[in-house]
Amino acid sequence: MEILLNDKIIQIDILKKDGDNMDVSINGKTLKINVIKVENGIYSILHNGKSYDMEIVPGSDKRKYTVAHGCSTFDVEINDLESKYMKNRLKGQLEHDQDSISSPMPGKVVKIPVDVGDKIEPGQTLIIISAMKMESEYKAKRSGKIKEILASEGDTIEGNQPLILIE
Repeated sequence: MEILLNDKIIQIDILKKDGDNMDVSINGKTLKINVIKVENGIYSILHNGKSYDMEIVPGSDKRKYTVAHGCSTFDVEINDLESKYMKNRLKGQLEHDQDSISSPMPGKVVKIPVDVGDKIEPGQTLIIISAMKMESEYKAKRSGKIKEILASEGDTIEGNQPLILIE
């Protein structure tokens, strides 16, 4: 399968699966891993004697996920044939999620390091949310200007609630 990880395309192939053990190819590099589902949405991945805990949260679309590891979060989108076709048809149009920032899960606003009217660049942190005992930074996916901030530091928020609007 092909996934889009923070705007970077990665090719992943499962070469062999035996219970929790897998041989996978990631961009042509073969890895032997062990994947265990710890609880709903939480996975433990063992590779070369090291353990990596991952939280996988479904997004607003069945192909989009937010993956959290440690203090880092990543936007992941599965690119199958149908999604490639739709992207080609919609080329040049902005997706809704590029015009707003939201968290896929409920949580609490920890910090908002931007103000209305600020010019922003791709990768710039716009808001920090605490959810499930982890802090996640949500970053700008494109250049623009902060149009509106719909939450305040300390607010409790719902999942998929628009928090910051970008123009």
